[in-house]
Amino acid sequence: MLLRLALLSLALALPVKALADPCVAPLPPASTTFEGVVRYVGDGDSLCVSTTSDPRTWIEVRLGDFSAPELRSAAGPRAKAMLKDLTYGHYLTCRAGRQSYDRVVARCRLNGVGVGDLLRARGGVEGGN
Repeated sequence: MLLRLALLSLALALPVKALADPCVAPLPPASTTFEGVVRYVGDGDSLCVSTTSDPRTWIEVRLGDFSAPELRSAAGPRAKAMLKDLTYGHYLTCRAGRQSYDRVVARCRLNGVGVGDLLRARGGVEGGN
C-alpha cells in the first residue's frame, strides 16, 4: 500500500506534455486560396481546415479578421465555443496571408461571408493578442 502511494505521488509530480493541435499540413504560401471543412477548433480565432479527414492534411489557420480573447482568459472558452458552433464541420474558403508560428494567418469565408464578420454579428468579443 505504501509503495502504491509513493508511485502515485511520483506519477502526479511528473510533468505532463500538453496536447498539441493535430493540424500538421505544410502551410500554403501567402496569397494562396485554399479551402476545406473545419476539422478542429483550437480557440476563438484558430482552426484547421482540410478536404480530407487525415490530420496530416489539416492546415492550421489563425483568423486574419478576428482576434478573440485568449483561451486561458475568462472569455476564452466562450469564444472557442462560438467559433466551433459557427464553423465546425462547415466548408470554408480561405486566403493565406503571412505565417505566424506554426499556422497561417488567413481570411476565411463561410458561404461568402467573412468568419470575423459572422462572429461579430453573433456578439463575438475581440480582445486577444
